[in-house]
Amino acid sequence: MTFQILGMGCAKCNLLESEARKAAEELGGGIRVEKITDLDTIQDMGVMITPAFAIDGDVKSAGKVLNKDQIIQFVKGGSQGLRVSNLRTTT
Repeated sequence: MTFQILGMGCAKCNLLESEARKAAEELGGGIRVEKITDLDTIQDMGVMITPAFAIDGDVKSAGKVLNKDQIIQFVKGGSQGLRVSNLRTTT
């Protein structure tokens, strides 16, 4: 499993990364934390506001900093997260 932090490196992005690392450590099982800073990749994932959090490419949150417990809840299935189609604006 890979936690993905999407953002350009702002303070909120860094805080989300820190919380994701804490959650990964608590959950164990070799969870990787990957930081994605490439704007094209972030937009291809349907994210228009950062920071964003994804698990294995599935965006769970955008525009806010999740805490460790919220991230753990996503892993345990307590929250469905966001669908990419819900993040994109159609014209």
